[in-house]
Amino acid sequence: MRILIVDDEPLARSYLREQLAASDDLEIAGEAGNGFDAVKMAEELPCDLMLLDVQMPKLSGFEVMELLGARAPAVIFVTAHDEFAVHAFQIHAVDYLLKPVEPSRLQQALRRARERLGAPAAERAALSAEVAVAARPPGQWLQRIAIREGALVHVVATHTVDYIEAQDDYLVIAAGPRRYRKQLTLAQLEKQLDPARFVRIHRSFMLNVERIARIEPYAKDSWQVFLSDGSHLPMSRNGYQRLRAVLD
Repeated sequence: MRILIVDDEPLARSYLREQLAASDDLEIAGEAGNGFDAVKMAEELPCDLMLLDVQMPKLSGFEVMELLGARAPAVIFVTAHDEFAVHAFQIHAVDYLLKPVEPSRLQQALRRARERLGAPAAERAALSAEVAVAARPPGQWLQRIAIREGALVHVVATHTVDYIEAQDDYLVIAAGPRRYRKQLTLAQLEKQLDPARFVRIHRSFMLNVERIARIEPYAKDSWQVFLSDGSHLPMSRNGYQRLRAVLD
């Protein structure tokens, strides 16, 4: 079983490496000190399992899983806080280890990983395919959006986003002069954003209300929303009602 260790703390990685060395059937495929490297290494290295820290700067463990999506290997989350435990299992983690990791719990988690990897390939693929949608902590509005662009990963703070447009099977996220593409539906992203800040004004557009400069009638039951940078977006009757509910 080939394992990738991901933790921003060198001592934590060293401890896990020492614990894994006692098992003859385990191979450490690599180590990553941040989420960006974890995404790259998980895709480039033969890897069956990740020991993945939840809380890391720039990219959390959940965001790593979101970016990998169906390409993600099996995962055992490792963290100093137990508040993420329920969510870890909701996204089909093999197990969840609390720091400091007890050797007996690590061995128990590894046994579960072996059982998972022994399941039919179709079953493992089905679990991985659900990760991209599920890998978002519940009860929290999204503070940043992780976006893949080829080999690059961008992390865009939600407060910098002007608007989001649905195009075919992907989204265009406008943040200042930059435009990012993300494979996600507008309905999926809408559920994760603060409704007091982001409003669906049209079937194809969601708007950051802080960017509104003015609203003008356009045709019957439709309007145009002008943003502070001079750009404008269409707004439907339903969108107008949603926006009024937030602004009133």
